[in-house]
Amino acid sequence: MLFANQGIDFSNKIKSALFGVAVGDALGVPFEFSSREEMEQKPATDMIGFGTYNQPPGTWSDDSSLTFCLAEALANNGYSLGSMASNFYSWRENAWWTAHNRVFDIGITTSRAISNLLKILQEENFQKLNKLKSSDSDYERENGNGSLMRILPLLFYIRGMDPIKQFDITWDVSALTHRHIRAGMSCFIYLKLAEKILDGENKNDAYQATRQIVTDLWDKINFPETERKHFSRIIQNDIRETKIEDLKSGGYVIEVLESSIWFFLEKTNYRDTVLGIINLGHDTDTSAAIVGGLAGIFYGYEGIPEDWIKQIARKHDIEDLAERLAGKYLYIGTCTLH
Repeated sequence: MLFANQGIDFSNKIKSALFGVAVGDALGVPFEFSSREEMEQKPATDMIGFGTYNQPPGTWSDDSSLTFCLAEALANNGYSLGSMASNFYSWRENAWWTAHNRVFDIGITTSRAISNLLKILQEENFQKLNKLKSSDSDYERENGNGSLMRILPLLFYIRGMDPIKQFDITWDVSALTHRHIRAGMSCFIYLKLAEKILDGENKNDAYQATRQIVTDLWDKINFPETERKHFSRIIQNDIRETKIEDLKSGGYVIEVLESSIWFFLEKTNYRDTVLGIINLGHDTDTSAAIVGGLAGIFYGYEGIPEDWIKQIARKHDIEDLAERLAGKYLYIGTCTLH
Protein backbone atom coordinates (compact mmCIF):
# COMPACT_ATOMS: atom_id res chain seq x y z
CA MET A 1 0.00 0.00 0.00
CA LEU A 2 1.32 3.44 -0.87
CA PHE A 3 3.02 5.37 1.88
CA ALA A 4 0.82 8.30 2.85
CA ASN A 5 3.02 11.35 2.95
CA GLN A 6 1.51 14.24 4.87
CA GLY A 7 4.21 16.75 3.97
CA ILE A 8 6.99 15.05 5.87
CA ASP A 9 9.66 13.23 3.91
CA PHE A 10 9.77 9.58 4.93
CA SER A 11 13.48 9.39 4.14
CA ASN A 12 13.98 12.11 6.76
CA LYS A 13 12.49 9.80 9.38
CA ILE A 14 14.82 6.97 8.44
CA LYS A 15 17.78 9.35 8.47
CA SER A 16 16.74 10.75 11.84
CA ALA A 17 16.40 7.22 13.23
CA LEU A 18 19.90 6.19 12.12
CA PHE A 19 21.51 9.43 13.23
CA GLY A 20 19.48 9.34 16.43
CA VAL A 21 21.15 6.03 17.27
CA ALA A 22 24.65 7.07 16.15
CA VAL A 23 24.70 10.46 17.88
CA GLY A 24 23.42 9.00 21.15
CA ASP A 25 25.99 6.22 20.90
CA ALA A 26 28.85 8.64 20.23
CA LEU A 27 27.81 10.89 23.10
CA GLY A 28 27.84 7.93 25.48
CA VAL A 29 31.07 6.23 24.37
CA PRO A 30 33.47 8.35 26.47
CA PHE A 31 31.46 7.71 29.64
CA GLU A 32 30.84 3.96 29.44
CA PHE A 33 31.26 2.16 32.80
CA SER A 34 31.16 5.43 34.76
CA SER A 35 29.07 5.13 37.89
CA ARG A 36 25.97 7.22 38.51
CA GLU A 37 27.82 8.98 41.30
CA GLU A 38 30.66 9.88 38.94
CA MET A 39 28.19 11.19 36.37
CA GLU A 40 26.43 13.29 39.02
CA GLN A 41 29.75 14.90 39.93
CA LYS A 42 30.75 15.52 36.32
CA PRO A 43 27.68 15.13 34.06
CA ALA A 44 27.72 14.83 30.30
CA THR A 45 26.73 18.12 28.69
CA ASP A 46 28.09 17.93 25.15
CA MET A 47 29.87 15.80 22.57
CA ILE A 48 33.38 15.02 23.79
CA GLY A 49 36.04 12.51 22.86
CA PHE A 50 38.49 10.08 24.40
CA GLY A 51 37.39 8.89 27.86
CA THR A 52 36.77 5.14 28.23
CA TYR A 53 38.01 4.01 24.81
CA ASN A 54 40.29 6.95 23.95
CA GLN A 55 38.31 7.65 20.76
CA PRO A 56 37.94 11.06 19.07
CA PRO A 57 34.64 12.97 19.32
CA GLY A 58 31.87 11.60 17.13
CA THR A 59 33.02 7.98 17.37
CA TRP A 60 30.21 5.46 17.61
CA SER A 61 30.55 1.88 18.79
CA ASP A 62 29.08 -1.60 18.29
CA ASP A 63 25.56 -0.28 18.93
CA SER A 64 25.59 1.77 15.74
CA SER A 65 27.77 -0.66 13.80
CA LEU A 66 25.29 -3.52 14.22
CA THR A 67 22.38 -1.15 13.56
CA PHE A 68 23.99 -0.22 10.26
CA CYS A 69 24.77 -3.87 9.47
CA LEU A 70 21.08 -4.68 9.91
CA ALA A 71 20.06 -1.67 7.83
CA GLU A 72 22.45 -2.73 5.06
CA ALA A 73 20.94 -6.21 4.96
CA LEU A 74 17.42 -4.80 4.70
CA ALA A 75 18.41 -2.23 2.08
CA ASN A 76 20.35 -4.66 -0.12
CA ASN A 77 18.57 -8.00 0.32
CA GLY A 78 15.23 -7.33 1.97
CA TYR A 79 14.38 -9.55 4.91
CA SER A 80 17.20 -12.12 5.01
CA LEU A 81 18.48 -13.57 8.27
CA GLY A 82 21.44 -14.96 6.33
CA SER A 83 22.40 -11.51 5.07
CA MET A 84 22.08 -10.07 8.58
CA ALA A 85 24.24 -12.85 10.03
CA SER A 86 26.86 -12.40 7.31
CA ASN A 87 26.99 -8.66 7.95
CA PHE A 88 27.44 -9.15 11.69
CA TYR A 89 30.36 -11.47 11.01
CA SER A 90 31.92 -9.00 8.57
CA TRP A 91 31.72 -6.33 11.24
CA ARG A 92 33.44 -8.45 13.90
CA GLU A 93 36.14 -9.94 11.67
CA ASN A 94 36.73 -7.22 9.09
CA ALA A 95 35.72 -4.07 11.01
CA TRP A 96 33.03 -3.42 8.40
CA TRP A 97 30.73 -0.53 9.32
CA THR A 98 32.97 0.68 12.11
CA ALA A 99 33.70 4.34 12.78
CA HIS A 100 37.47 4.12 12.23
CA ASN A 101 38.13 0.61 10.85
CA ARG A 102 38.46 -0.87 14.32
CA VAL A 103 36.11 -2.86 16.56
CA PHE A 104 36.69 -1.57 20.07
CA ASP A 105 33.55 -2.62 21.92
CA ILE A 106 31.76 -5.96 21.62
CA GLY A 107 29.53 -7.81 24.07
CA ILE A 108 30.40 -11.36 25.12
CA THR A 109 26.98 -12.76 24.18
CA THR A 110 27.11 -11.07 20.78
CA SER A 111 30.62 -12.30 20.03
CA ARG A 112 29.76 -15.90 20.93
CA ALA A 113 26.57 -15.71 18.90
CA ILE A 114 28.44 -14.45 15.83
CA SER A 115 30.80 -17.44 16.10
CA ASN A 116 27.74 -19.70 16.07
CA LEU A 117 26.31 -17.80 13.09
CA LEU A 118 29.55 -18.36 11.20
CA LYS A 119 29.21 -22.13 11.63
CA ILE A 120 25.66 -21.97 10.27
CA LEU A 121 26.76 -19.87 7.31
CA GLN A 122 29.66 -22.20 6.54
CA GLU A 123 27.32 -25.20 6.60
CA GLU A 124 24.87 -23.26 4.41
CA ASN A 125 22.12 -24.60 6.67
CA PHE A 126 20.21 -21.33 6.67
CA GLN A 127 17.04 -22.88 8.09
CA LYS A 128 18.83 -23.00 11.43
CA LEU A 129 18.64 -19.22 11.52
CA ASN A 130 14.86 -19.49 11.94
CA LYS A 131 15.24 -21.88 14.88
CA LEU A 132 17.48 -19.95 17.24
CA LYS A 133 14.80 -18.41 19.44
CA SER A 134 14.00 -20.04 22.76
CA SER A 135 11.94 -19.65 25.91
CA ASP A 136 14.16 -22.14 27.70
CA SER A 137 15.74 -21.03 30.97
CA ASP A 138 19.08 -22.26 29.59
CA TYR A 139 19.14 -19.11 27.48
CA GLU A 140 17.92 -16.73 30.16
CA ARG A 141 21.39 -15.24 30.38
CA GLU A 142 20.94 -14.06 26.79
CA ASN A 143 18.86 -11.11 27.92
CA GLY A 144 21.47 -8.43 27.58
CA ASN A 145 20.74 -5.28 25.59
CA GLY A 146 22.76 -6.34 22.52
CA SER A 147 19.82 -7.11 20.26
CA LEU A 148 17.69 -4.18 21.38
CA MET A 149 20.49 -1.74 20.58
CA ARG A 150 20.51 -2.73 16.87
CA ILE A 151 16.86 -3.57 16.18
CA LEU A 152 15.48 -0.18 15.04
CA PRO A 153 15.96 -0.55 11.23
CA LEU A 154 13.63 -3.56 11.30
CA LEU A 155 10.80 -1.11 11.97
CA PHE A 156 10.78 -0.02 8.35
CA TYR A 157 10.24 -3.61 7.19
CA ILE A 158 7.58 -4.75 9.68
CA ARG A 159 5.53 -1.56 10.00
CA GLY A 160 1.85 -2.09 9.27
CA MET A 161 2.00 -5.87 9.75
CA ASP A 162 -0.17 -7.82 12.17
CA PRO A 163 1.39 -7.69 15.68
CA ILE A 164 1.74 -11.47 15.88
CA LYS A 165 3.73 -11.52 12.66
CA GLN A 166 5.71 -8.49 13.79
CA PHE A 167 6.68 -10.24 17.01
CA ASP A 168 7.62 -13.47 15.25
CA ILE A 169 9.93 -11.62 12.84
CA THR A 170 11.35 -9.40 15.57
CA TRP A 171 12.17 -12.35 17.79
CA ASP A 172 13.92 -14.11 14.89
CA VAL A 173 16.12 -11.06 14.29
CA SER A 174 16.80 -10.60 17.99
CA ALA A 175 17.65 -14.31 18.35
CA LEU A 176 20.55 -14.05 15.94
CA THR A 177 22.51 -12.89 18.98
CA HIS A 178 20.06 -13.05 21.92
CA ARG A 179 17.82 -16.11 21.79
CA HIS A 180 15.56 -15.65 24.78
CA ILE A 181 11.93 -14.62 24.45
CA ARG A 182 12.41 -11.76 26.95
CA ALA A 183 14.94 -10.07 24.68
CA GLY A 184 12.65 -10.67 21.71
CA MET A 185 9.66 -9.17 23.48
CA SER A 186 11.73 -6.17 24.59
CA CYS A 187 12.63 -5.54 20.97
CA PHE A 188 8.97 -5.85 19.94
CA ILE A 189 7.81 -3.34 22.58
CA TYR A 190 10.49 -0.90 21.47
CA LEU A 191 9.59 -1.26 17.80
CA LYS A 192 5.87 -0.99 18.46
CA LEU A 193 6.40 2.29 20.32
CA ALA A 194 8.65 3.48 17.49
CA GLU A 195 5.98 2.52 14.95
CA LYS A 196 3.34 4.54 16.75
CA ILE A 197 5.67 7.51 16.83
CA LEU A 198 6.40 7.08 13.14
CA ASP A 199 2.64 7.06 12.53
CA GLY A 200 2.54 10.56 14.01
CA GLU A 201 0.98 9.86 17.39
CA ASN A 202 1.96 12.00 20.35
CA LYS A 203 4.12 10.45 23.04
CA ASN A 204 1.36 9.59 25.49
CA ASP A 205 -0.99 8.13 22.89
CA ALA A 206 1.85 6.13 21.33
CA TYR A 207 2.84 4.71 24.70
CA GLN A 208 -0.70 3.86 25.80
CA ALA A 209 -1.45 2.25 22.45
CA THR A 210 1.74 0.20 22.74
CA ARG A 211 0.76 -1.03 26.21
CA GLN A 212 -2.64 -2.16 24.96
CA ILE A 213 -1.29 -3.83 21.82
CA VAL A 214 1.33 -5.70 23.83
CA THR A 215 -1.24 -6.85 26.39
CA ASP A 216 -3.51 -8.14 23.62
CA LEU A 217 -0.57 -9.87 21.94
CA TRP A 218 0.39 -11.62 25.16
CA ASP A 219 -3.08 -13.13 25.44
CA LYS A 220 -3.11 -14.24 21.80
CA ILE A 221 0.28 -15.98 21.93
CA ASN A 222 -0.05 -17.20 25.53
CA PHE A 223 3.00 -15.26 26.61
CA PRO A 224 4.10 -16.90 29.89
CA GLU A 225 3.02 -15.26 33.14
CA THR A 226 6.54 -15.87 34.41
CA GLU A 227 7.77 -13.55 31.66
CA ARG A 228 5.03 -10.93 31.89
CA LYS A 229 6.16 -9.93 35.37
CA HIS A 230 9.48 -8.68 34.02
CA PHE A 231 7.66 -6.01 32.01
CA SER A 232 5.35 -4.88 34.82
CA ARG A 233 6.77 -1.34 35.14
CA ILE A 234 6.34 -0.74 31.40
CA ILE A 235 3.17 -2.61 30.40
CA GLN A 236 1.02 -3.43 33.43
CA ASN A 237 1.93 -0.06 34.95
CA ASP A 238 2.91 3.35 33.59
CA ILE A 239 6.71 3.68 33.54
CA ARG A 240 6.37 7.39 34.35
CA GLU A 241 5.28 6.38 37.85
CA THR A 242 8.80 5.06 38.43
CA LYS A 243 11.16 7.45 40.19
CA ILE A 244 14.36 8.35 38.38
CA GLU A 245 16.43 7.00 41.26
CA ASP A 246 14.83 3.60 40.68
CA LEU A 247 15.87 3.47 37.01
CA LYS A 248 18.92 1.41 36.07
CA SER A 249 21.23 1.57 33.09
CA GLY A 250 23.28 -1.59 33.06
CA GLY A 251 23.47 -4.32 30.44
CA TYR A 252 20.15 -6.03 31.24
CA VAL A 253 17.62 -5.52 28.46
CA ILE A 254 14.68 -4.74 30.77
CA GLU A 255 16.66 -2.04 32.56
CA VAL A 256 17.57 -0.14 29.42
CA LEU A 257 14.09 -0.55 27.94
CA GLU A 258 12.54 0.95 31.07
CA SER A 259 15.01 3.82 31.23
CA SER A 260 14.76 4.55 27.51
CA ILE A 261 10.98 4.78 27.53
CA TRP A 262 11.04 6.87 30.72
CA PHE A 263 13.48 9.44 29.33
CA PHE A 264 11.74 9.53 25.96
CA LEU A 265 8.40 10.29 27.61
CA GLU A 266 9.68 12.73 30.21
CA LYS A 267 12.07 14.93 28.19
CA THR A 268 11.05 17.48 25.58
CA ASN A 269 13.94 17.46 23.10
CA TYR A 270 16.61 15.17 21.70
CA ARG A 271 19.50 16.79 23.59
CA ASP A 272 17.99 16.42 27.06
CA THR A 273 16.75 12.92 26.31
CA VAL A 274 20.10 11.40 25.43
CA LEU A 275 22.15 13.41 27.94
CA GLY A 276 19.68 12.49 30.66
CA ILE A 277 20.08 8.76 30.17
CA ILE A 278 23.86 9.05 29.80
CA ASN A 279 24.00 10.69 33.19
CA LEU A 280 22.60 7.53 34.76
CA GLY A 281 26.04 6.09 34.08
CA HIS A 282 27.10 2.48 33.37
CA ASP A 283 26.19 1.32 29.81
CA THR A 284 25.99 4.89 28.58
CA ASP A 285 26.55 4.38 24.86
CA THR A 286 23.98 1.63 24.45
CA SER A 287 21.37 3.39 26.57
CA ALA A 288 21.77 6.62 24.60
CA ALA A 289 21.74 4.78 21.26
CA ILE A 290 18.45 3.06 22.13
CA VAL A 291 16.61 6.12 23.40
CA GLY A 292 18.32 8.21 20.72
CA GLY A 293 16.59 6.17 18.03
CA LEU A 294 13.16 6.92 19.48
CA ALA A 295 13.98 10.58 20.01
CA GLY A 296 15.42 10.85 16.52
CA ILE A 297 12.20 9.63 14.93
CA PHE A 298 10.03 11.82 17.14
CA TYR A 299 11.96 15.10 16.88
CA GLY A 300 13.24 14.55 13.34
CA TYR A 301 16.67 15.09 11.85
CA GLU A 302 16.41 18.84 12.46
CA GLY A 303 15.78 18.13 16.14
CA ILE A 304 19.21 16.55 16.60
CA PRO A 305 21.77 19.27 17.41
CA GLU A 306 23.59 20.19 14.21
CA ASP A 307 26.94 20.58 15.95
CA TRP A 308 26.69 16.97 17.12
CA ILE A 309 25.78 15.62 13.68
CA LYS A 310 28.72 17.44 12.10
CA GLN A 311 31.12 15.53 14.35
CA ILE A 312 29.73 12.07 13.64
CA ALA A 313 32.19 9.69 11.97
CA ARG A 314 31.22 8.58 8.44
CA LYS A 315 28.36 11.05 8.31
CA HIS A 316 28.01 10.82 4.52
CA ASP A 317 28.04 7.03 4.58
CA ILE A 318 25.19 7.04 7.10
CA GLU A 319 23.26 9.49 4.92
CA ASP A 320 23.74 7.20 1.92
CA LEU A 321 22.55 4.17 3.89
CA ALA A 322 19.45 6.05 5.03
CA GLU A 323 18.64 6.99 1.43
CA ARG A 324 18.99 3.41 0.24
CA LEU A 325 16.87 2.06 3.09
CA ALA A 326 14.20 4.66 2.39
CA GLY A 327 14.23 3.78 -1.29
CA LYS A 328 13.62 0.13 -0.43
CA TYR A 329 10.73 0.63 1.99
CA LEU A 330 9.06 3.84 0.87
CA TYR A 331 6.07 1.98 -0.60
CA ILE A 332 5.70 -0.82 1.94
CA GLY A 333 2.91 -0.59 4.51
CA THR A 334 0.96 2.50 5.45
CA CYS A 335 2.34 5.31 7.54
CA THR A 336 0.79 8.69 8.09
CA LEU A 337 2.99 11.40 9.52
CA HIS A 338 1.87 14.74 10.87
